[in-house]
Amino acid sequence: MKFEISANQRRVQGTGASRRLRRSGRVPGIVYGGDRDAVNIELDHKELYRNLTNEKFHASILTLKLEGGAEQVLLRAFNMHPYKAQVQHVDFQRVSKDKKIHMAVPLHFVNAEKSPGVKDQAGVVSHVLNELDITCLPDDLPEFIEVDLINLSVGKSIHARDLVLPKGVESTLHKEENPVVATCILPALIVEEEVAATEAIPAAADVPTTAQAAPEKAEEGAAGDKAKAGDKGADKAADKADKADKKEKK
Repeated sequence: MKFEISANQRRVQGTGASRRLRRSGRVPGIVYGGDRDAVNIELDHKELYRNLTNEKFHASILTLKLEGGAEQVLLRAFNMHPYKAQVQHVDFQRVSKDKKIHMAVPLHFVNAEKSPGVKDQAGVVSHVLNELDITCLPDDLPEFIEVDLINLSVGKSIHARDLVLPKGVESTLHKEENPVVATCILPALIVEEEVAATEAIPAAADVPTTAQAAPEKAEEGAAGDKAKAGDKGADKAADKADKADKKEKK
């Protein structure tokens, strides 16, 4: 998709001038790079804001029309108002067809619903990365990079080096770097239910070994009661004997 944006050269600079520019519905900006000097520019806010809501605008070669000419640029940065839907400033960089550019390209995930992790194992795909840093010539810049999840199962992940990159495109990963792009996990609710079911099963030590355990305790209690009764009878007989001895002595 091709984007064309129109801009005028900004003659007056400074904080006050930029504030007045924003109040009039314009956005201050700058275009730099290449073999030319940086140029301060101003753009229509409505047009720029509408383009910024389009994902492709952030990873495309843009045609900037300025002072009767046109040049190829990339969107490099933009600042938003802290709480208003207002663009405060925007930066563009000129590009040359024979020089590689460094860009963050969005990732598009496909076939999640067909993967074994989702279709057969009730898993959920988690997107860890949403964009990938790449280098390429301007003509080779892709609008996005596709991430095919067709073979993803629960507990497995897709890493950055697993991705199939378009011709002429290289990632900027370091030698040992290979971050996770997407992974398939079980939803937290299912995991919690499985843990709760496991905890509900009593331990072997808590289960009585025989059904006679309770009756044995009852028998032990009855025997104890009989022994106590016998001891009381013996005590009474001893008391009677002591009283008889005392009468004889008198």
